[in-house]
Amino acid sequence: MNLFKIEAGTAQHIGNRPRQNDRVALFTGARAPGHVLAILSDGLHGPAGAEQVLHTARQVFDSFKPGDTANPERLAQLLRDIVQETHLVIKMNAVTTGEEAHASFVGLLLSPHGEAVWAHVGDSRLYRFADGEPVLRTNDDAYIEHLVGTDKLALDAARNHRRSKILLNVLGNSRKEPFVTVGWQMGMAPGDQFLLCSDGLWHFFTDAELGAALARSTPRQASEMLINKAAERSQGKGGNCSMAIVKLVKALPEGTGVFGIGPGRG
Repeated sequence: MNLFKIEAGTAQHIGNRPRQNDRVALFTGARAPGHVLAILSDGLHGPAGAEQVLHTARQVFDSFKPGDTANPERLAQLLRDIVQETHLVIKMNAVTTGEEAHASFVGLLLSPHGEAVWAHVGDSRLYRFADGEPVLRTNDDAYIEHLVGTDKLALDAARNHRRSKILLNVLGNSRKEPFVTVGWQMGMAPGDQFLLCSDGLWHFFTDAELGAALARSTPRQASEMLINKAAERSQGKGGNCSMAIVKLVKALPEGTGVFGIGPGRG
C-alpha cells in the first residue's frame, strides 16, 4: 500500500546572464521502483560541471538496486557516490581540456518506505516544509565546523570566509575534496514538501514565503510564481534561477503512486 503519491516539477529562468549554467532534473530508478531522485546543480564559470552532475546521477541511480526495507544510510551513500564520482570525472576532464569546471550539488532521494534523504555541497539549497511551514533548510554550519577543525581557521574567519563556502566547497576543485552534508527524515507523509533551488531563487525569498508558495499551488504554478517574483525583486538583475519542487500528497485508493514531471521554463 502506498503511503503517498508524488507531485513534482522543475523550472528554470536564465535571468540577466548570457547563458544558463544551472541544471536540474527528476529521475526514477531503472532498478528502484517507487524511488524518486531530484538533482540540482549550479555550474560555476559555465555549465559543464552541472551537466556532469546530472549525467553521473543518472548513471549511478540507474544501477542502484534498493533493499526490501528502509535503509536511509544506504540511500545517503548513493548520494555521496554521485558526488564523489562526479568530482572525479570533472577533475579528469580538466586534465584533458586544461580547464577546471566547478559545480554545486543538492540531491533528494525519496523511497516508497517513507524515507527522504538529502545531500548538498556548496551554495545551492534544499528546503523541507510541512504543510507549508518551514522545517529544515540546508546551510553551511557543518562546513564551518569542518573549516575550523580541519583547516584550523578561527570560527569568525570561517563564518565569513565567502571564498571557502562557495569556491572551495564545490565539485571539481583540484585542490580540495568536496565536503558533503547529508541528512534524512523517516516517516514522510502527505503534506511534506521539498524545494531544491539555486541562489538565483533563494536569495530573494524568506523561508515562510517559499513554504506558502508550495503549499497553495501545484509545482508548476508555484514555480511560475516564484520565477516571476524573483525577476521582479531582482529588478532585472537576477542570475540563473532554477528549482525542483517535490510534494507528497494523498495516494489514490487504487493507485500505484504518481510521479509527475512538470515542464521547465527556459
